[in-house]
Amino acid sequence: MINQSFSKMKNDKKENEKDFLFKKIYGCLLGVAYGDAMGMPTSLMDPKTIKKVFTKRITKLLPAPIGHVIHNGMLAGQITDDTQQTLLLVDLFLEEKKFTKERVAKKLIDWAKSLNAFESLILGPSSLRALKMIDSGTPIDEAGWMGDTNGAAMKISPVGIVNPGNYSAVIKDVAEICISTHNTNIAISGASAVACAVSAAVKGKRLNTVVDAFMYGAEKGLLYGNKWYGASILKRTELALKIINSRKKEKEIWQDLYDYVGAGVAMSESVPLAIALVVYYKGNPLKTAEAAANIGGDCDTVGAIAGSIAGAYSGSDVFPVQIKDLLSSVNKIDFVNYSERLT
Repeated sequence: MINQSFSKMKNDKKENEKDFLFKKIYGCLLGVAYGDAMGMPTSLMDPKTIKKVFTKRITKLLPAPIGHVIHNGMLAGQITDDTQQTLLLVDLFLEEKKFTKERVAKKLIDWAKSLNAFESLILGPSSLRALKMIDSGTPIDEAGWMGDTNGAAMKISPVGIVNPGNYSAVIKDVAEICISTHNTNIAISGASAVACAVSAAVKGKRLNTVVDAFMYGAEKGLLYGNKWYGASILKRTELALKIINSRKKEKEIWQDLYDYVGAGVAMSESVPLAIALVVYYKGNPLKTAEAAANIGGDCDTVGAIAGSIAGAYSGSDVFPVQIKDLLSSVNKIDFVNYSERLT
């Protein structure tokens, strides 16, 4: 009888742990998609343009405005390449249980060609240049030597998911993934920071520990890749965190972040901005994504990066059912199935 009770307790504990992990993973993937879709309509707009086009604060998923330079015709809740590439890495891991530079490159090239991305503005500058080079015969190890933009960070959350609490493994996987398109110390630093933060969040760590993991990833990731010039992820993050603690009003903080830290495609802008938003909104992915959509700049990518961390931190229960259903139905993606398989 005692053995049966002990066995039941062990099984219950395993089920609770599994449910906890599932919610963290599901929350992370939802956070990527929600932040991406929230920022999609305002992406590549400055704050004044956003106010002019949308007239009031964006608080829900919206379609792209008519004539948008990249996202024209996209529906409310529709994701962009940020989430698509994230799920490519999920697919790769589910297929092979590891990440290799060769398979990452092939996945990205096949996906890009399926969307005619080489002839459009879908891809970011680093990915577009590197994938074209690889497709033309350039060795994978040589293609990403100049890639320093945020494309490495927007898709990197699966690495944190599959290495919960193991930061050394996270950084090793990030460096491998970045070789083909973003093989610079700046890019690997930013992507490692994001992936380590996700890793800590999936493990259930407190928000200050998530930030510590972010900073650790930024520091150690800088040791990998081609040495490249650019602002320090660590120093920019320190500045961003100082701004959000300034006791100014929310919109003034948004403007200071936009003006002093930046919200562009540079890794040293969007990644520090993303973690600052996560901290300011106490890990709430809904509020974090809303801020990213209204601040301006590379809104969908900042939203996806911040959403990955905040979603993993808060878990899936924070997302209303209507949002979960909309993201799944509009994009024809079963996020629950992805999360169950990763769990």
